[in-house]
Amino acid sequence: MFQKMKSIQGAFAHVRLFTLVIIVLAFGLCVFTIYKSMLLASKTQDRIYVLANGKVIEAFASEKKDNVVVEIRDHVKMFHFYFFTLDPDETVIKNNIVRALYLADISAKRQYENLKESGYYNNVISGNISQKIEVDSVTVNIDQYPYYFRCYAHQSIVRATSIVTRSLTTEGYIRNISRSDNNSHGFLIERWATLENKDLNTVTR
Repeated sequence: MFQKMKSIQGAFAHVRLFTLVIIVLAFGLCVFTIYKSMLLASKTQDRIYVLANGKVIEAFASEKKDNVVVEIRDHVKMFHFYFFTLDPDETVIKNNIVRALYLADISAKRQYENLKESGYYNNVISGNISQKIEVDSVTVNIDQYPYYFRCYAHQSIVRATSIVTRSLTTEGYIRNISRSDNNSHGFLIERWATLENKDLNTVTR
């Protein structure tokens, strides 16, 4: 009789142990499934599908901080392109300067006003002068905020009788602002200053 009771108790103990193991395994499987589902959902949210020319292109979203140096360099290049690209056309000059001034603070506006008061833009128009700029490199320091940058470029000034190549080095600081149609990177150049602007060579036409 006692032997049967011990057998029944042993059987119950085995059933309890087996049931406990099944519950633990089921709980672990649920936790693992939830974790993998959340991980997959997070990865999916970083993907963007763009429809271009009838084709679906997969793009990946990223935080601004991941590309801050690249975006600053492009912002600085865009500003210098608009500020220094001039043609003998008042409308072109005005449109470019307006675009440039959206990307910088009062320091850029002061330089524009100084050039305007000195008659620089009138000379460009009356002398049929075209001016283009090529940015060679932009160094950026993001260790401190606002971010410091230095831009190295060269200008090509085409006159009726000559083509002048000039070196240009500028510096300034970058701070964050809201993105907009006029400022796609959401940066603003501050304390912009010209460090060097000198003739390199002149070619007679």
